Amino acid sequence: MLLEWWSGTDCVIYTDPQAYPKFGKENAIVVLNHKFEIDFLCGWSLAERFGVLGGSKVLAKKELAYVPIIGWMWHFTEMVFCTRKWEQDRTTVSRSLLRLRDYPEKYFFLIHCEGTRFTEKKHRISMQVAQAKGLPSLKHHLLPRTKGFAITVKSLRNRLRPAAGCVLTRCATGEGRGPTSFPPGDRLLAHAIELPPHAAGAARGRRLTAHRAPLCRRIPLEEVPEDEDQCSAWLHKLYQQKDAFQEEYYRTGTFPETPIVPPRRPWTLANWLFWASLLLYPFFRFLVNMISSGSSLTLASFVLVLFVASMGVRWMIGVTEIDKGSAYGNMDSKQTHGD
Repeated sequence: MLLEWWSGTDCVIYTDPQAYPKFGKENAIVVLNHKFEIDFLCGWSLAERFGVLGGSKVLAKKELAYVPIIGWMWHFTEMVFCTRKWEQDRTTVSRSLLRLRDYPEKYFFLIHCEGTRFTEKKHRISMQVAQAKGLPSLKHHLLPRTKGFAITVKSLRNRLRPAAGCVLTRCATGEGRGPTSFPPGDRLLAHAIELPPHAAGAARGRRLTAHRAPLCRRIPLEEVPEDEDQCSAWLHKLYQQKDAFQEEYYRTGTFPETPIVPPRRPWTLANWLFWASLLLYPFFRFLVNMISSGSSLTLASFVLVLFVASMGVRWMIGVTEIDKGSAYGNMDSKQTHGD
């Protein structure tokens, strides 16, 4: 609701008009970039526009399962968590994914193959690893971690083969330009004055991106090799293509394919209004009764509770900030950069 209605952020996708009607009608693995603090929110927005947010899943680090409220919700709605230790994840992640094979609803499985959000330091280390492995350098992405992607494809391959054809959706996301759009030739100026999109901005009602522009392409899963090494090579090639698309976007301000604006659905607003009305009414009645009681101790206790709740919300938003993100990828470049 914050992203779709409160901040008024819009979603423009570039895709094949013939593939567009199938989005949301088939299960899909969605390979997203991981560059900004609200990448996960934009992934949710994409799923919501096609009516599959309720059933959609993510591959996330296990630490997020312990974040109050949202982490607990993810745990009980069968999100897939990983420890980033392959010896453990090989079994636990595969077991979680296999449960999705019989999932009754259509869903997007959202995955950030880079494993951590983009920073200049992480990019420099990642490209050192790419050079050591003989892989082409990427300008706008980190080297993808391939094992999680490979096990996802292996576990869901049969489930993502409906009669209409299985799909893999690729998203190369354009950088947010804040409340103002800049012409392609003014990229240096845009970078100099724009603020990076973050969850706190959405909470304040700031329109995070005037032009949210992912490139979405429908790729049959049969095109992804079953062999783990070949699947890894395929993913590296995909990220090289994503990097080229991203460079083209920075140069011209547009992606190939046709721009389409998926309609905003009123469900998120209606859902929020219902629960807000249901929960806030007794809260405000309680507040009025407490104020009318005139007890200083009661009022002081209530103010303390509100302060603690406010700090808790600020802390949860802080979890999404890049400078508080995972150290995954910050290891010395001489260490093994596990696929």
